[in-house]
Amino acid sequence: MKPNRRQIFTVGAAAAAAATVAASTETASATPASTTSADSTEFAVTTSSSTGPYGSGVLGSWAGAQRAISTPEQIQHTRQVNGVFMFGDSISVQDGKSLAIRLQGRDGSPLAVHNWSSRPTSGAVDALQQWASTYGLPRRILMASGSNDIFDPPKFAAQVARAVSIVGQNRTLYWVNIQVVRKSVTSTVQLADQRNSSWLNMQLYDQQEKYPNLKIIRWAEWLWVKPYRLLNYLRDGVHPTVPLGQDARNELIVQSLVS
Repeated sequence: MKPNRRQIFTVGAAAAAAATVAASTETASATPASTTSADSTEFAVTTSSSTGPYGSGVLGSWAGAQRAISTPEQIQHTRQVNGVFMFGDSISVQDGKSLAIRLQGRDGSPLAVHNWSSRPTSGAVDALQQWASTYGLPRRILMASGSNDIFDPPKFAAQVARAVSIVGQNRTLYWVNIQVVRKSVTSTVQLADQRNSSWLNMQLYDQQEKYPNLKIIRWAEWLWVKPYRLLNYLRDGVHPTVPLGQDARNELIVQSLVS
């Protein structure tokens, strides 16, 4: 059942408040799932101190950010054995290798990834389109993208619909939903982060009503259920702590993929 808008914003506001109580002291490994550049795994870079039109800031260039992209041989093998293709952002750059190990151990499926830090969903869908054209697609596609869309939420729904169109009706598109309240920004911007996260999630739920093969992995709701999780499972309000948050998020993903 889709949460209604009042539930999303009420619980989301509580999540934003809880996220400001304390900062996690854990640090995370940035071990990639495959080849990466040597750049930072920071969430996103703003072009200025401006909060932008939606209060969360302005997304800067992500072209040189750290990334984890499987080799052509890995991609082809994953497609041939009907494994899982994954398209994500810096959370996935951090957690992708651990997810691949967990998935392989659960049902034997390989995971091919195209994960890129600070990338908005438009770039992730571009990568999906490229792989679909070059390699074809397996029956399961995982999108772990949206955190960087808090800077421009109105464009998100069209990208979700575009991804569904690329995947087609005979495959399942799994999408991890969004929880962002950066601890490094002011309380006003934190509230904007949560509002924009909720806005993105509502767009996902709306798209799910249109497309039955779109399956939402409810990471945000899992965090909201017990507010202490926002402190213990997120190291900076965005990226999971390692191993606690990483294991929890990856387990939610694997359970959905193999169910």
